[in-house]
Amino acid sequence: MRRVRATGATGATRTPRRRRVLRAALVALAALVVVATGLGGLVVWQHSYELREEPVAIREGGRALDGVLALPERGRGPFPLVVFVHGDGPVDATHDTFYRPIWEAFARAGYASLSWNKPGVGGAPGDWLDQSMEDRADEAADAIAWARQRPDIDGSRIGLWGASQAGWVLPKIAAKDRGIRFVIAVSPAVNWHRQGRYNLLAELSRDGAPAAEIATALGRRETTLELLGRGASYEEYVRAVGDPEGMTEARWRFVSKNHTADASADLPALRGTPVLLVLAGHDVNVDTADSEAAYRRLLPGPALRVAHYPDAAHGLVEHAVEESPLRLTLTALFAPRALFAEGFLTDQQRFLASVGTEGASRSRASD
Repeated sequence: MRRVRATGATGATRTPRRRRVLRAALVALAALVVVATGLGGLVVWQHSYELREEPVAIREGGRALDGVLALPERGRGPFPLVVFVHGDGPVDATHDTFYRPIWEAFARAGYASLSWNKPGVGGAPGDWLDQSMEDRADEAADAIAWARQRPDIDGSRIGLWGASQAGWVLPKIAAKDRGIRFVIAVSPAVNWHRQGRYNLLAELSRDGAPAAEIATALGRRETTLELLGRGASYEEYVRAVGDPEGMTEARWRFVSKNHTADASADLPALRGTPVLLVLAGHDVNVDTADSEAAYRRLLPGPALRVAHYPDAAHGLVEHAVEESPLRLTLTALFAPRALFAEGFLTDQQRFLASVGTEGASRSRASD
């Protein structure tokens, strides 16, 4: 009797309850769908930019580059152009969409932007780790020559935008192409060895490393520099330092080619060219004081403008945002323009607008 009653009772009471639970689950699911649809719509809207993107195949000087040309939303041009020069790492044309808010800001100022995949990235031929800084400058020079042939680009108003490692490339491009009209240098490095030491100590300090660990790291660094100085092989490096800590053989080749890089020799090529030097207050990669001192020493005069962003990290993302993986992800998804330090996008717009005005004034004066 107890089993039958229990079974019967369970069956008699569970059926309506199941319906209520199922109905509640369906309502909750519908709400989640609505929320997800709304959030999805918000994400799509936030990642819709006021510009026209055109995939381009750059074939110039025997070089093959796959890139993106971002044009202002309206108009046929010809538009002035900003050529993007990447920092370190395997960067694609959009820098995983990081560039798009910058392109939009430039498009609103009437400028087009050109960027391309590094060799070996996104199916592009080659390997970026085989490049020297000179190779990167030659690559950009070919891209600029290609852009000047397009009827929608004003070949007389082309400038450069570059970040971090691009600090060694931008002045080389300007030395090759005297037609470069302006440069935006974001957290640019100047001297490879000084920058490397600064980065090492800044990261150790940030992580609260004890004095013994700092001394060991500096000793390891001196060993590495000695090996680089005499052209040692990767195998010698591994034998000397033990754990390579992420230094692959390909990376060793890259460092061996580029460790003597120093922008000081090439920066004078930018004298008289409008330069916007962008510096972050929480930069553990580049010694911003060293970069600013070098730029002010080598580029004296009103053509150099310096913009400081005290609350920004190396990539000009808000430091507080970058420090929180969750906040960084949510901001990148739902408010990508808010990733950057306050004023970073608008200040560059104003710089480009002033460059355009100066260019027009010079043109009228020459007429």
